[in-house]
Amino acid sequence: MKYRTLGRSGLKVSAISMGTFSFGGVGDFAKVANHGVPEARRLADVCLDGGVNVIDTANMYSLGRSEEIVGEVLEGRRERVLLTSKARMRIGDGPNDEGVSRYHLIRECEKSLKRLRTDHIDIYFLHEWDGTTPLEETLSALDALMRAGKIRYIGCSNYSGWQVMKALGIADASKLPRFVTQQIHYTLEAREAEYELLPIAVDQGVGVMVWSPLAAGLLSGRFDRDTFPADSRQAAGWSEPPIRDAERLWSIVDVLKDIAAARGVSAAQIALAWTLTRPGIASLVVGGTEDSHFTDNIAAVDLELTAEELDRLNLVSRPPYIYPYWHQHNFARDRFSPADWALHASYEDVGKV
Repeated sequence: MKYRTLGRSGLKVSAISMGTFSFGGVGDFAKVANHGVPEARRLADVCLDGGVNVIDTANMYSLGRSEEIVGEVLEGRRERVLLTSKARMRIGDGPNDEGVSRYHLIRECEKSLKRLRTDHIDIYFLHEWDGTTPLEETLSALDALMRAGKIRYIGCSNYSGWQVMKALGIADASKLPRFVTQQIHYTLEAREAEYELLPIAVDQGVGVMVWSPLAAGLLSGRFDRDTFPADSRQAAGWSEPPIRDAERLWSIVDVLKDIAAARGVSAAQIALAWTLTRPGIASLVVGGTEDSHFTDNIAAVDLELTAEELDRLNLVSRPPYIYPYWHQHNFARDRFSPADWALHASYEDVGKV
């Protein structure tokens, strides 16, 4: 395993983190999997033995059951891992059962601590944007939780670029805690984060953790144009992440499979190895239903792609060169910062647009 510094913090995280989306199987989460304690313990053992030091969960995964299972599985070995959890999503029918108000965050953090059987959460994420709660209130609540020793670091998830920057600006101006990480969806198939979120990661020191780095298995090599495995979440009706251009997806998968076959490894390893080369990336949060899924994904950490392989993957997957970036490409390249190059490096072969 390799370890990376998370943003501007001093925290070292494994390049692969363990996701627990499959733990519990309550409600719609049963479309993914229904891991109970024995299965979860076995999968956690595989990850810990492979050097993984981050286990990621959330209060709304199976309505808290995922956290309960994680807490039981880690009994007696809590100090071996960094625990992350999240709050913001609706977890009840009441008017304050969602959002990032002081009331909701503190209440949900305390519930998560009980379910996780721990006295602190190492990284606490705001799971989604809440445009109705002032950021001053949210960050103040997180500050109170940090001062009480209940959380150690904070992050955001699924924020847009302006939302991240607004939060960082208020944190700096008000001397409140800053996000050290953002957990985002980012894959060869979904590269929109390169427009704003990866440059922000580089410029502001907000380390990136990636959720669903194999696009819910679509980049694993198990799928083709005509068939979803009967045991897949897509076959069960799961529709996240959305695929807006199916032919582009399968063209990417074709290249992944071709490179993987030449290397004698899985397509999943190629996809993960590519993501680990991208600017600002700290850790990829992977899930799995079998031991082999985790062992295969962990092996991607040691896979070094050649410049030619990276070029092939970039050309088949890079997003449109939208405004104002094509204009900057034409007239500002001699004044780019490292944050600018987080996007523009993918278009170095492009002449004047």
